[in-house]
Amino acid sequence: MGTAVPAAALVVVEVPMRLRSFLSVLGGLALLATGLATPAGAAAGSPIPVGPYVDMGAWPTPSLSAMSAASGVKGFTLAFVNSYGCKASWFGAYDPRTAWQKEEIAKIRNAGGDVKISFGGASGIELAQACSTAAQVAAEYDAVVKAYGLKYADFDIEGAAVADPASIARRSQALKTLQNNNPGLKISLTLPVLPNGLTADGLNVVTAAKNAGVNLDLVNIMAMDYYQGAGDQGAKAISAAKATQAQLKSLYGLSDAAAWKKVGVTPMIGVNDSQNEIFYQKDAKALVAFAKTVHLGMLSFWEQGRDANACTGALYKCTNVPQSKYEFAKIFAGYTG
Repeated sequence: MGTAVPAAALVVVEVPMRLRSFLSVLGGLALLATGLATPAGAAAGSPIPVGPYVDMGAWPTPSLSAMSAASGVKGFTLAFVNSYGCKASWFGAYDPRTAWQKEEIAKIRNAGGDVKISFGGASGIELAQACSTAAQVAAEYDAVVKAYGLKYADFDIEGAAVADPASIARRSQALKTLQNNNPGLKISLTLPVLPNGLTADGLNVVTAAKNAGVNLDLVNIMAMDYYQGAGDQGAKAISAAKATQAQLKSLYGLSDAAAWKKVGVTPMIGVNDSQNEIFYQKDAKALVAFAKTVHLGMLSFWEQGRDANACTGALYKCTNVPQSKYEFAKIFAGYTG
């Protein structure tokens, strides 16, 4: 996730945290000249059983249609919209109201897929932290939803934001307003997790949304960066999913099947920020096989560009494990819900 910075003063930022975003100087400045709205060309709303995160701040700007064609994945989660003051912004560089990248999104929809746009992340300031009222937050969320004709919106709440009562309350109220103003909008919360389930802070974020009347589609867990040392990361992701399902089943009074449909799982492929926790291809296969048995709501991973690069180097762009291009995506694409 990239820290929001003024467009006139973009700098190269590498943030060694989960779900980071990287924005290059030349890339950001070159793209400032683009971003005019284009017709969507297709209706949103296709199911997204698999929706890998794409760091939209990478340079060159990722081509969603090319990624889909090469990987077999039909849906993506686009990261991240944050704040520039109390205004929605793609990592401090583009105003989402211009529907930047809408042409690529239309290609995904025309091919039978769809996208989520994710707000928040480990870097930058989420709108509920930047704005002073729930009404302001809701207005910014709404502007993004309407600019892109979204049927899915994701809210990645981590770091200080996951334990900040004021912004949690503002966000929860804003999400209820957003959903009221956009009937059918599916909202997911992406939260930190441990192999024994959501943390107390994460569970509080879910509870606050529930109490505000938000109809939550998914709780997407970041099955990564546990900082517990080396181990079987596939087994840990499955353990985290099982524990989260039990938490949601209890909180919402759901059946087993309904609770599983509310769970999303997002590992960090390859080497994690913790360095000694490594999610290999065998772990991806194990997670997909498990997902098929319980029909969980969604599988994702951080991050599609790292999978495409298939390289060794800085973690923002490389998995640092031996792999072919899009190897992880092709494994995840085997999950159909």
